Amino acid sequence: MRYLITFSYDGSKYSGYQKQPKMKTVQGELEKALKTLNDNTKVVLNASGRTDAGVHALNQKAHFDLQIKITPEKLQKALNSMIPDTIYIKKAEIVDDSFHARFDVVAKEYVYKINLGEYNPIEKDYILQYNKPLDVVEMERALKYLEGTHNFRSFVKIDEEKESYERTLVSANLIRDVKHVNTLTLSFLGTGFMRYMVRNIVGTLIEIGEGKRKSEDMIPILKEENRMYAGKTALPNGLYLKDVFYR
Repeated sequence: MRYLITFSYDGSKYSGYQKQPKMKTVQGELEKALKTLNDNTKVVLNASGRTDAGVHALNQKAHFDLQIKITPEKLQKALNSMIPDTIYIKKAEIVDDSFHARFDVVAKEYVYKINLGEYNPIEKDYILQYNKPLDVVEMERALKYLEGTHNFRSFVKIDEEKESYERTLVSANLIRDVKHVNTLTLSFLGTGFMRYMVRNIVGTLIEIGEGKRKSEDMIPILKEENRMYAGKTALPNGLYLKDVFYR
């Protein structure tokens, strides 16, 4: 039977989502628990995508097949009793055998959090501690140039080879929390994202907020299709996979 789980995790405690030899990963911890549940038979977890070391998830999705029979409610409870408390299964459900957590994705939303106020050591693993003002109006203008369908080659790793670098950003927004006025949240909803894409966009936006670039510089950066024209890669600690959407 095929199951889909929705789960969150603290990425600061792992060497990324994807399983790696001799490294503590989210996938590794979940598959270890699932193997025990599945009568000690290996289970392969297929996620909506991977996140890098230090990147968090609020609603990651993954599917897997089990040879045992168990209700979604019992599966959720059992997994949460077996995995580290830095991972939490929010929901488990039965899906059709043809469902695929990665290939059936139609959109994802990422958010990136920045602290413009005083340094906060408690939040250092969860919010980028920039700790200075930024020109948020200019950053917001820059975000609007990214909306729509573009070639995002300039925001992908230099050595990242893809058949196509074209992606669609449905919306790109800057959010100010009235209760936490020094916390800046950048939101990106799109049909697909490449590795480091959001972090490279954020790094460029920070340079715009610093006055090193202008908002309209996003136009030639996209046009050049060259990583050398965009800004530095932002640190992973402020990045969250917020949600994954299916048909």
